[in-house]
Amino acid sequence: MAKITKEDALRYHAEGRPGKIEVIPTKPHSTQRDLSLAYSPGVAFPCLEIQKNPDDIFKYTSKGNLVAVISNGTAVLGLGNIGADAGKPVMEGKGLLFKIFADVDVFDIEVETRDIDKFVETVKQIAVTFGGINLEDIKAPECFEIEERLKKELQIPIMHDDQHGTAIITAAGMINALEIAGKKKEDVRIVVNGAGAAAIACLKLLVSLGVKKKNVVMLDTKGVLRKDRTDLNKYKQIFSTDRDIHTLAEAMEKADVFLGLSSKNVVSKEMVRSMAKNPIVFAMANPDPEITYDDAMDARSDVLMSTGRSDYPNQVNNVLGFPFIFRGALDVRATCINEEMKIAAVYALAKLAKEDVPENVSEAYNVKNLIFGRDYFIPKPLDWRLITTVAPAVAKAAMDSGVARNPITDWDAYKSELSLRLGHENQLLRSITQRAKLDPKRIVYAEGTNLKILKAANEVYHEGIANPILLGDVEQIKQIIAENNLDIGDITIIDPRCKSEEERRTRFAEMIWKKRQRKGITKDEAYELTENRNYFGIMMVETGEADAMVSGVSHEYGEVVGPALRLIGPKPNLNRISSMYIVFTKKGPYFFADTTVNLDPDWKTLADTTLLTAEMVHRFNIEPVIAMLSYSNFGSIKGGEHTHGPEKVRQATNYLHQNHPELLVDGEIQANFALNREMCNSKFPFSKIADHDVNTLIFPNLSSGNIAYKIMQEIGGAEVIGPILMGINKPIHVVPMECSVREIVHMTTIAVVDAQYANKTEK
Repeated sequence: MAKITKEDALRYHAEGRPGKIEVIPTKPHSTQRDLSLAYSPGVAFPCLEIQKNPDDIFKYTSKGNLVAVISNGTAVLGLGNIGADAGKPVMEGKGLLFKIFADVDVFDIEVETRDIDKFVETVKQIAVTFGGINLEDIKAPECFEIEERLKKELQIPIMHDDQHGTAIITAAGMINALEIAGKKKEDVRIVVNGAGAAAIACLKLLVSLGVKKKNVVMLDTKGVLRKDRTDLNKYKQIFSTDRDIHTLAEAMEKADVFLGLSSKNVVSKEMVRSMAKNPIVFAMANPDPEITYDDAMDARSDVLMSTGRSDYPNQVNNVLGFPFIFRGALDVRATCINEEMKIAAVYALAKLAKEDVPENVSEAYNVKNLIFGRDYFIPKPLDWRLITTVAPAVAKAAMDSGVARNPITDWDAYKSELSLRLGHENQLLRSITQRAKLDPKRIVYAEGTNLKILKAANEVYHEGIANPILLGDVEQIKQIIAENNLDIGDITIIDPRCKSEEERRTRFAEMIWKKRQRKGITKDEAYELTENRNYFGIMMVETGEADAMVSGVSHEYGEVVGPALRLIGPKPNLNRISSMYIVFTKKGPYFFADTTVNLDPDWKTLADTTLLTAEMVHRFNIEPVIAMLSYSNFGSIKGGEHTHGPEKVRQATNYLHQNHPELLVDGEIQANFALNREMCNSKFPFSKIADHDVNTLIFPNLSSGNIAYKIMQEIGGAEVIGPILMGINKPIHVVPMECSVREIVHMTTIAVVDAQYANKTEK
């Protein structure tokens, strides 16, 4: 983990707008009418509706997505009792995490009191504002009473994250660690060092999951919590013991589990060596654990280790829990966060760690391949699947336990909504995936020995998206599969160079020769080309032995497109092919063309590109609204006869208007007017697209299109799929070199839908 200096941290918080969060309007506010609707006199109408029906507060205000992060600053991170004002940066940070991980809005509230009654009364009086309350950084034992009282007196989700957030992540990790170690919850001996809010909450949750209290030894700063001690509060007394154990070293002997929520360097190598076989060590003191990861590993090789640090495996990080727990609770308007909801979160997290890990998650942690086991039994905080895994589990548990006031009826739609909140997916991608699953096609992967391809093939096979065919050395592919613990199943593997493929190579070579004999190709050269897996895969598609091909991870673009054009060629009546990217944004998908093929198209190629793009967008069941882009608006800049000027865009648009009047297309138009419906309608009401939201952008040349989608990807944070080849006579698709597994899966899905359409038109 990169070193964080004091100067870096202070600069981060102070630069620009001080702090880390701000309030952003969610409704139009640029005109006097907007302001009259937002405030007086328009605001009176929702006020009166809420007065008549209090539940309408969720309909007309942000309450349903608003959480208060509330603290008195008495136990701030590892800083202790630093006060409410000094704790505010932490509360703002918590608000930021809520927003970026689960799209939950937050007001942070610092309460300047250490009096329990005053604190509780303050929270009660402001609770009407919020859909939920996250108590934060309040010291024990006061935090226990504060939470208990608020849960009894308020009917909204309330959770002290230092207690229950830590407990939930710890329990999920413990379940998986016990499974790996071959130990049963009801049998394990557990030592807990630390008896504060988090430690007690962890133990309570573990006991509810099956751990026996009689097998637990807990210690605070004064030693073992023994029944003969007279200084224990009621919360510590629950876990006191009468066993003849007085020190941490004694407690650790033959113990199965060490759970540390205390201070650094209190556990020695000798203590770890004294534990039972396959010991589980959760050393979660921050920033320095009770024993370092390196020391624990040095002590013995069979230890299963977890810390609170991100630079070592199996981090217990509360961000795995609280954003998604509140997300699920808010979405069903739960009256509380109960034990059933917490347990549901535990098992959802534990299960997620066992699933195949997306490549972008592995890359974020600079790990080649995360596989469930000793080094990975707790999900990573940057795993984008958390929101669609944990939140639905919590919401369902709220419904099953009778505390949900707004039950969910369509779980697929709910998960789709969750994905949309973070912009990782949208309705288009889901619908394409669903269509692919209805009729999976045979997709040949020319680069079958590439790990990314194998992981993508594994995913699309098990998701039922496609039936993969892998090209490459069979033994090498099987070795990579075994080394990376992939479950490829009965996927077809073909080695073009194998003797068993001699008949097919001979047949393919004959076809290649006939296609290219007047282009200087001899029979011998044609036969040699069949050793090239791109040529072999293309010929499988050409002969119908595969339905589509995906390649490009380790090849230059032209190494795939060139052979495809030579052997398959464009569709009838087309002289050129084109390409398109799908750019996913929170506003929905946009279609960019041409982005990779035609360097400087003439007006006819622009028109053909537009028609190909419109056809492709229609396949996705979306009505294309097309803007022909330029630096000119409907002749505002005269001339432009040069190839980069607006004249060719005007010609293409005129052709489309005359020959394809059914298309919603217009131009030439600047991008800002095309994408701002109000501006377009105000200045150019005559335009065919003035009353519509543009979703398809045709660029005047490759440079502008390529630059635009990459800016959207890098600065705009958009997810892109492409380039999608259009106009080629059979489904051949090229992924960018060094693309992610996720991109390969998306392109495979597109290839399947493309093949479905091709089969339909052939019939």
